[in-house]
Amino acid sequence: MVRQTLIKNVIKGEMADIWNLFTQEEKSEMLTHFEVRSLKKDCTIYKEGEDSKFLMFLIRGKVKLTKEGVGGRYQIIRLIRPLQYFGFHAYFANIPYTANAITLESSIVAFLPMDILESYMYKNSKLSHFFAKQTAGELLYSDNMIVSLTQKHIRGRLAESLFRLRDFYGLNDDNTLDAKFSREDLANLSNMTTSNAIRTLSAFAKEGLIEVNGRNIKIIDEERLSKISKFGW
Repeated sequence: MVRQTLIKNVIKGEMADIWNLFTQEEKSEMLTHFEVRSLKKDCTIYKEGEDSKFLMFLIRGKVKLTKEGVGGRYQIIRLIRPLQYFGFHAYFANIPYTANAITLESSIVAFLPMDILESYMYKNSKLSHFFAKQTAGELLYSDNMIVSLTQKHIRGRLAESLFRLRDFYGLNDDNTLDAKFSREDLANLSNMTTSNAIRTLSAFAKEGLIEVNGRNIKIIDEERLSKISKFGW
């Protein structure tokens, strides 16, 4: 009973956008199928090639979606922040997962079996429309990211990644990015080697564009860094 009450409170509070699309009967049914899990940092939620079975909703924490590329190097293809859904695209395409989902910090994730969600979608057009909009928005994001990663110089790519992290996850009270990424993750987000990410961060710091203290990064000269991001050099 305590578990069901907790799940109900989480869904009603954190997942209001989807919760409010269900009828009262559907809400009662859905509660029996949801599961909420607490996951440690670097926990693999699912792997590329596994059967796609769940809709996932990030309640707390941060998650990265990665895909292995040439030479075994991983590319971060998408970041997940709290109140975002993920894991459903492969199911609708009737294929296994095409990426790995890994926690970047301790996280809380809600899971709903996709076959249950799909059964609701057949009866609820508002729910279908909701996920169509979700998919469209993510495609636009991916299109913009592809242009950035393929046309910008290393400095431009890393500068854009820093702004993306700021805009996506926000700032701490001391104005550092609320995203303590390893140099490897910054490199994988920016389509470069780890050594290039380290050198470019160091160069940005020497130029007075940012301050770096371990994994804590603060943007100092937004105007100049923005020009580097915009023009790609």
